[in-house]
Amino acid sequence: MNLSITGARLELGRVLARQPTGRRGGRVHINLSLQQANTLLHDGQAWQEFPRAALGSTHRAIRAARAADATRLVHASFAFVHAVEGGARLDEPLRSCVEAILECEALVLSCVVPACVVRLGYLYGPVSADLSAYVKAFQLGRPYWSGPAQARQYHLHQFDAASALLAAARAPNVDKTCYATDGHAIAFEEFMDAFAHRVGRSSPLHLPLLSHRLARLFICEEHMQQTALAMPHRAPAPRVPGWEPRFPDYRTGLDQVVENLHGAVGKTNTPLDSPTELCRT
Repeated sequence: MNLSITGARLELGRVLARQPTGRRGGRVHINLSLQQANTLLHDGQAWQEFPRAALGSTHRAIRAARAADATRLVHASFAFVHAVEGGARLDEPLRSCVEAILECEALVLSCVVPACVVRLGYLYGPVSADLSAYVKAFQLGRPYWSGPAQARQYHLHQFDAASALLAAARAPNVDKTCYATDGHAIAFEEFMDAFAHRVGRSSPLHLPLLSHRLARLFICEEHMQQTALAMPHRAPAPRVPGWEPRFPDYRTGLDQVVENLHGAVGKTNTPLDSPTELCRT
């Protein structure tokens, strides 16, 4: 597979660049340009200006795919929009972000390059700068916004996201939308408390939900809306054909992240290798 990427410098792009691509698949272009927002770990800052910028970056990805003479365009999107399509109501500002996400998907599926959309669960993994920031916050005893305990979401390890995108590039699923999640919905509170326990914080502090107005001074409204948006109990389908997650349980995924964080001490300047055919756009 000859692989080119829009968004290669993003966290998921760095992970994807290290994956073996194999010989099957032809010329493939993968668009990751929207994925920096696809996590519950950034307190909503990555959604700022998202509706305005998303269409432009998607147009650039399509142009890059055409310039690379790609035989397949794989567009990385967001699994949480499945809840909205299932009837969940959203207010602004997150509603505008969802509208932009769906418009970008439609744009990709209607372009001249054979394309598919892969909706990914909320990302976490060993190259997440936000998780590293949470380690410092927990060490300082700072509380975090956990959202309602009954609102459950689907997550996805960065390694699994990369393998799902490559599997979609090889599969005969042109003009289709499919999903890649770990398949087990959990509340953000459960996810982050499990991470806190692994980095030495036995009793992490949560901001009370009643402090919503005060918390908006330093947490974006989009993040609060996301943590309150519950996904359906049944994992979204169809799954990427021929793909299975390496970390179907968030606990084993977090174990890998923490192990990597400990191993990375003193090695933060180690460069990441990229395939020689990688095009950065």
